[in-house]
Amino acid sequence: MAPKVRTVSLHTGQEMPIIGIGTFRANDGFRVVLREALEFGYRHIDTATMYQNEHIIGEELEKLFSSGKLKREDIFVTTKLPMIGNREEDVPRFLQKSLDKLRLTYVDLYLFHFPCGMKGKNDDDISPKDNDGNAVLDVNTNLEGVWRAMEAQVDAGKVKAIGLSNFNSQQIERIVKVARIQPAVLQMEVHAYHMQKKLRGVCKKLGIPVCAFAPLAAPYKKLGTSEYPSLLEHPVVTKIAKSHNKSAAQVLLRHLVQHGIIVIPKPDNTEHIVQNIQ
Repeated sequence: MAPKVRTVSLHTGQEMPIIGIGTFRANDGFRVVLREALEFGYRHIDTATMYQNEHIIGEELEKLFSSGKLKREDIFVTTKLPMIGNREEDVPRFLQKSLDKLRLTYVDLYLFHFPCGMKGKNDDDISPKDNDGNAVLDVNTNLEGVWRAMEAQVDAGKVKAIGLSNFNSQQIERIVKVARIQPAVLQMEVHAYHMQKKLRGVCKKLGIPVCAFAPLAAPYKKLGTSEYPSLLEHPVVTKIAKSHNKSAAQVLLRHLVQHGIIVIPKPDNTEHIVQNIQ
């Protein structure tokens, strides 16, 4: 039997599951993992236009809803505005593209993915670079204007809640100052090596829940030095895991959840699916 997952209350009245399925770097082979995770009890999926896998998630969700096993309202879906869409007039178009790929009429949470814009050649040029390989930034990005456009999508019924991702405290306060609809969530990198205490304090003061990406410190990057070993292999973590008969990943996720932080690890197999949600 799948474990019952805690939720975090958003100011919109929504309940956001405290653990979700991260999909960064997930490709077509991730379908089986996604399917198994939903069958096992996960009800929160995190994706983004920049991940280029919204269509995969949409196809799997459509099959699931058609089967009658779950209804749309059972699943909390987050996606994000790409940097090439960080202009007030472009927000509706990019959101609709995400909805079409996800095969949904609304998303539960739409995040302002990065507080800077880029100039793409077209809507598919997700990470534009010049001839020297440098990012093509839009130095005229208007954060407040983009937020207004995101608020309009809530009014249109295409989004239940809007939030921020990778914003610092000054950028958050700029949005809060002008917002008609306050940010519902801040998503940022948080893990045992990088607890972001000061920024989390700002969010707590403003009543903005925090969602942690890379909660295991991005093990796919194969980081690790003698001073900062991989968190999954850190002697303190492995000692705790052994004493409680748990995995290192379970210890690291539990650490964040006990701080009230939402986590979105990316499971790679059935074992990870089961362990993470437990």
